[in-house]
Amino acid sequence: MAYSLIKLRKLIHQRNERNSDLSITNTLGVAMDKRFIKSIANLSTVDISNYKIVRTGQFGCILMKVGRDGRSSIALLHEKDAVISPAYFVFEVIDSNILLPDYLMMFLSIPETDRREWFMSDASMRGSLDWDRFLDIEIPLPPIEKQQEYVDIYSNLLRLSSSHEKSFADLQFITNAYTEKLVEKYGTNLLGNYITATDKRNYDLGSKDIKGISIQKKFIVSKANMDGVSLASYRVVHPGQFGYVTVTSRNGDKVSVALNTDDIPYVVSSSYQTFKVTDESKLMPEFLLLWFKRPEFDRYARFNSWGSARETFDWSEMQRVQLPIPPVSVQQSIVAIYHALEARKRLTDMLKTLTKEICPVLIKDARNNILEVAA
Repeated sequence: MAYSLIKLRKLIHQRNERNSDLSITNTLGVAMDKRFIKSIANLSTVDISNYKIVRTGQFGCILMKVGRDGRSSIALLHEKDAVISPAYFVFEVIDSNILLPDYLMMFLSIPETDRREWFMSDASMRGSLDWDRFLDIEIPLPPIEKQQEYVDIYSNLLRLSSSHEKSFADLQFITNAYTEKLVEKYGTNLLGNYITATDKRNYDLGSKDIKGISIQKKFIVSKANMDGVSLASYRVVHPGQFGYVTVTSRNGDKVSVALNTDDIPYVVSSSYQTFKVTDESKLMPEFLLLWFKRPEFDRYARFNSWGSARETFDWSEMQRVQLPIPPVSVQQSIVAIYHALEARKRLTDMLKTLTKEICPVLIKDARNNILEVAA
């Protein structure tokens, strides 16, 4: 079969199999990111005998919110048979020797297809896409061997991304569990015994790298409008020093605290508190940052924040934080594991981005081949 551009109506058809005998209890929904998810609806009083069955290798989709959301909720079922709401459409490929279901799913996942569906939706409040109009969408259809090649490339990337994501989660779990054990093994100490406040101001205007601090515990480029603002009163955060935002209300229940790991000083708002570790032979700044990144620390800081309209976790409360201080050799090992974890996370994120971007590239390749054949 040569490359061609064919309407979906020639390649797919609806299925309307109902769960009348209640043989299937696995109830799913379809998310906007093109995957099946466990239904979150309360089904305790719902008769699911009228629910539609979606078999392995079939698609489920809902087209009533395309205009509102700018995309359709469509997914291909690879797991065991399930049931979905009667509001969904269920369809399947007519002949998998002509069109591979996984290739079709790739096509339905790209932003170009979502934009086409949005354009074809009606003018109602939800912006529904009529099934018959959905069937008018054209798909670039290469030979089955080429489809399989595209699917293999995409599937291999998905598996690699999933594998790295799982290994990252496992390593994260191990790191968190080990950190918890430190309290049992070494007890806790007052953080105030190991840190001291700093108050170096930028009076000489020697530092111009203005930073804010995010709830992800990182220094970020300041978003403040600095037109006409003097940096003279801003606090300087030297390499190896910390800064944190004392206000915790309206901050996602997190404390914005960060360590300057660069080799240049930053300047931060004078409303921020800055501090440093007094003796790095006893407490590594990077180890302390790891402690600050724990969800337990955020909960502790929010619980110990005081005020009315603006609740703050002030310096006196920061000094009262309790944490284990293991030998520096142990701290170094934990920090090394964390760096490995961060590297794995960057790789995982890169693979996710690559997986997301590869689909449009492959479909574009199929479309370009059609144009070349036509020429």
